[in-house]
Amino acid sequence: MPLSPARRAAFEILRRVEDESAYASSLLATMDERLRDDDRGLCHELVLGVLRQQLWLDRALEHFANRRLESVDLPVRLALRLGLYQLRFLSRIPPSAAVNESVNLVRAAGLKSAATFANAVLRRATREPDYDPAARVSDPIEKLALETSHPSWLIERWANAFGFAEAAALARANNEPAPSAFRLTAKATRKKGEAQRIINELTAAGVELRRSKIAPNSWRVMGHRPALLRSLTSDGLIYLQDEASQLVSHLLDAQPGDRVLDVCAAPGSKTTHIGALAPQAMIVAGELYEHRSRILRELAVTQGNDSIQVVVADATVDLPFADASFDRVLVDAPCSGTGTLRRNPEIRWRIQPADIAELSSKQGRILAHAAEMVRPGGILLYSTCSLERDENEAVAAEFVKEHAGFVQLRLANARILDAAADLATTSGAIRTWPHRHDVDGFFMIAFQRPV
Repeated sequence: MPLSPARRAAFEILRRVEDESAYASSLLATMDERLRDDDRGLCHELVLGVLRQQLWLDRALEHFANRRLESVDLPVRLALRLGLYQLRFLSRIPPSAAVNESVNLVRAAGLKSAATFANAVLRRATREPDYDPAARVSDPIEKLALETSHPSWLIERWANAFGFAEAAALARANNEPAPSAFRLTAKATRKKGEAQRIINELTAAGVELRRSKIAPNSWRVMGHRPALLRSLTSDGLIYLQDEASQLVSHLLDAQPGDRVLDVCAAPGSKTTHIGALAPQAMIVAGELYEHRSRILRELAVTQGNDSIQVVVADATVDLPFADASFDRVLVDAPCSGTGTLRRNPEIRWRIQPADIAELSSKQGRILAHAAEMVRPGGILLYSTCSLERDENEAVAAEFVKEHAGFVQLRLANARILDAAADLATTSGAIRTWPHRHDVDGFFMIAFQRPV
C-alpha cells in the first residue's frame, strides 16, 4: 500500500529537524509544491504537532513499548511519534490508518524487522486510549512540563520569573497554532491603488482578513491559507510576518532622509519593512554571514526595496562605519527565540540554560557597539523574540549603567500604541505575549542619545 504523501513528507521533515538541526518552519515553507492543499495542511499539522507534543508522546510511547525510547532507532521513533500523535490529537484520522501508515513508514525506512515492534506499540496505544503519562506526577513543575511538553528547567524558569499561573498559560499557548499575518511590501505600496487591489483580490478569493490589533497596516489571515497567499508572496507583494515582529519597524519610526542601520538584519524581515515604511530613508543592513547576506539581498529585490545596502559585518566587534553616523539604529539581537515556540517548537528541545547566559553576554556586546553608531539626538532600538529577562530587561539595565549618555524613551507613549496600551511595561518598554496577545513573544526598548 503506497504511503500517504502528507505522512511521508512529515516524516522526512522531522528526520531533517532531528538529524540536521534544521528548522521545521523553513522546511514546511519549501515543501514540495506538488502536494495538494489538503496534504500540505496535514503535513503541517503533523510536523508541528509532533514537535510541540514530543515529550508527552515519548513518555507515553515508553509506557506502551516497555522500554526507553532512546534505545529505539530514529526512523522508528519518528514513525511512532507520528502514529501516536494522530491517535491522540487528530480525531478525524481513523486509528487503523494512523497505525498502518506508521508501520509502513518503518518499512520504507528499510527497517522491516522493526515493523512488528511499531505495530505492537501502536496497537497497545489504541487499547489504552486514556493513558496519560502525566496523571501520576505530583510535582507541579514536572507535571506541567509533561502536560505541556516543555523541558522542566524552562517551566521552572518561567514560574520563577512570571509566577506559576502565568507560566502555565504561556506553556499551553505555545502548543496552539500561531496565527498567520502579513504586511504589504514596498512593491505593493509604491503603486497607487495596488495595496487595495491586493486586499480586494484576497477577499474575493474567500480569504477572511482581520486588521491587526497591535501592528498598523497588518492583516491577520483567519482560517485557511490558500495558494493565492503563496503566489502574492512569491511575487513580492505581501510578506508573511508575525504582528509583533512588524511592530518593531513601526517603533523605529524612520523618517524620510534618515540614515538607518539594521545591525543584525538577515533574513531581512524588519529591514525590508523599514524600507517599505520609509522609502526615502537610506538603509544599511549589517549581517555576519555572507550566505545570509545573499538571502537578504534577494528578499530586498523581490519586495522592491531600492534603498537597502547590505554589508557583511560582525556586530560583536567594532562596526565598519563612522561613529555617530546614523539617525536610527536597530538591534534585533540574536536570541533564544523562546517567544516563538508556537512557530518553532523544536527550539524548546535545543536551548539550554547556559545558552541564555551566553546570548545575554553577546547581546550586550552588540548593543554597545551599535550605540557608537548613533548620532546625537538619534534613536537606538533594541528588540528580541525572547521571553527571558536575562536577554531583555537585564541587557537593557546593563546598557544604561554603562552608557550614561543615553536616555531611555517610553515606547508606551508611541502614537501607534493607542489601541494596544497593555503592551507597555512599567518601565516604558514593550512586551508581547503568545498567551495574552496571540502573537509572538517580543521585547522592545528604545534609547536616545542626547544632543
